Amino acid sequence: MSPTDPGVGNGPEYRSPMAQRVGAIGESAEKLYAEAKGAVHDLNDFLDIRGRVQRHPYGMVLAAAGIGYVLGGGLFTPFTARLLRLSMRLAALPFVKDELLELAEAAVEGMVRGAQARSEQGQGPVGTSGT
Repeated sequence: MSPTDPGVGNGPEYRSPMAQRVGAIGESAEKLYAEAKGAVHDLNDFLDIRGRVQRHPYGMVLAAAGIGYVLGGGLFTPFTARLLRLSMRLAALPFVKDELLELAEAAVEGMVRGAQARSEQGQGPVGTSGT
């Protein structure tokens, strides 16, 4: 057996267990990189970021600003608390408006019914005397 025979000694084909382990780790890393690259490509196709930017450029700028605000630590600040309170008030405004309109309609309807009832009884409007 000569030192250049495969599997014998420290010849060109010999790999120490450590080299084999490093090689296996390298192959695993390459597979992981390829899978991650494929996953990122699939996610990019799914989200269609470029198409969204072309269709809604201002919305995407606002989304990017919001993501940056959150990632920058702005979520738990006094400004955010004030902004949330304001948005809750603005969100409740249509409900309050509807309730106030219903209340006003009921009041006007009550006044009309009262006026009709008084006119049927022969009384004039409130504050006038029938002399």
